Amino acid sequence: MRMCNVQSVIAMVALAIGLTPVTQAGESARRGRVHPAGIRRGNAVTPTVAGPNYGLFSCQVGLSPDVCYDPYQVRRAYKVDTLIANGFDGKGRTIVIVDAFQAPHIVQQLNTFDTFYGLPGLNGLGGPPNANLGTFTQIAPDGLTPFVSGDENMTGWAAEISLDVLWAHAIAPGANIVLVLAKSNEDADILSAQKYAVDHNLGEVISQSFGENESCVGDPITLATNQVFADATRKNVTLLASTGDDGAAQQTCDGNSWVRAASSPAVSPLVTAVGGTELHAAKYCFTQLGCDPTQNASFGTYQGEIVWHEFDSASTGGGFSVVYDEPAYQHGTIPGGKQRAVPDVSYNAAIAHGVLTYLNIPGIPAGFYSFGGTSAGSPQWAAIVAIAGQKAGRSLGFINKALYDIGNAQQRAAAPLHDITTGNNSVVEPDASNNPVVVPGFSAATGWDPATGLGSPIADQLVDYLGQFVSPGDATAVIANTKPHTNGNAPSGKAKPH
Repeated sequence: MRMCNVQSVIAMVALAIGLTPVTQAGESARRGRVHPAGIRRGNAVTPTVAGPNYGLFSCQVGLSPDVCYDPYQVRRAYKVDTLIANGFDGKGRTIVIVDAFQAPHIVQQLNTFDTFYGLPGLNGLGGPPNANLGTFTQIAPDGLTPFVSGDENMTGWAAEISLDVLWAHAIAPGANIVLVLAKSNEDADILSAQKYAVDHNLGEVISQSFGENESCVGDPITLATNQVFADATRKNVTLLASTGDDGAAQQTCDGNSWVRAASSPAVSPLVTAVGGTELHAAKYCFTQLGCDPTQNASFGTYQGEIVWHEFDSASTGGGFSVVYDEPAYQHGTIPGGKQRAVPDVSYNAAIAHGVLTYLNIPGIPAGFYSFGGTSAGSPQWAAIVAIAGQKAGRSLGFINKALYDIGNAQQRAAAPLHDITTGNNSVVEPDASNNPVVVPGFSAATGWDPATGLGSPIADQLVDYLGQFVSPGDATAVIANTKPHTNGNAPSGKAKPH
């Protein structure tokens, strides 16, 4: 059985200057190998200076060529901090995260991350029950696959799980988190986990930080996944997925080369597809480090975004489907549109502007790492949707039509989304013989574009707009008109983390 490659590009970058050069592992050319593309590793380090109530790293204070962000910087940049300050932290909402294999020490990782940053914990992490806290639950509906230290595929998924869980919690610290683990990254196993989450009504928001070339998903899996997503949408569940980290490119089905293509499951019209940006937010400023706080913005202040595009081969996924027609909610937005286009929205995904994540994975030195990739965006958008549901007092369910209504309206009024207008997602990828394959992408533009979609969230405004614009009838209409094209492609593949 041919396996689909999960497209999660997770980049782990050393957090201090003075480390030995990091290496970049190439994408596996073999079919069925699912692991993060372009993983960069460095030794974990201790904080450089003391922050307000927690340690800071060199990449947060201008002592490193790379930039990294902690939960407080990201919250401030996307205006989540004001929501949390007013009691809107996702309490009473449940975020479901679907991943494969396991992160054997995820409970310890959550406890360490929470303690370091002074975040509220979760019930289910070993402490005494607390009615004021959310819960953390792990479910492996088809059995938990034993973790093999040194297995690149399992290690990549463990890192993906860590990023997803810790950063969903960082943005919506009051929300419940249910981690649903497929026994492998085979398409059929991923589908089983998705179906379990939907059939058992595990939560109101589902985040999926994985994918593959939509043309390499066999017809049976495509049709079955569409049915699961339709069931979820009928149940008022919001579905999100990251668009991938290889720009406008996806691997060919034999894994030997690259083509211009869109990623599944993000490409489904029932899913909110999350692309990537490079976020520019203010560093921490200290006089003793040569920075004048009176002349610089406070930490996390939003300073702008561009399309995420680093190195030659790391960039936000985006483009046009060959499996799904353009949904009605994109009519009039997509220039010349006849096909489903992605992404719908975007979020910080840059490697050299990554998010700090604590890892304790067998075979990797334990410590804090900085992550990039569109994997980071799906769980954080899920957290914002959970907060929006809390504030609205109901599950929002299908949000895509509302997002496009908001995006179109913001061209004439106040903007609840950052419109990214600079950059492109063209890439050069190595084929199986290490020959460069040039895949032309798409440029950012005013309004929607196939690199960053409608843009990134201004959360304190956006949650109110979502509460106003979301209508139950939106879901009914899109389900009735979402019919994937089949092409006689029976084999299925494997997903890879984005």
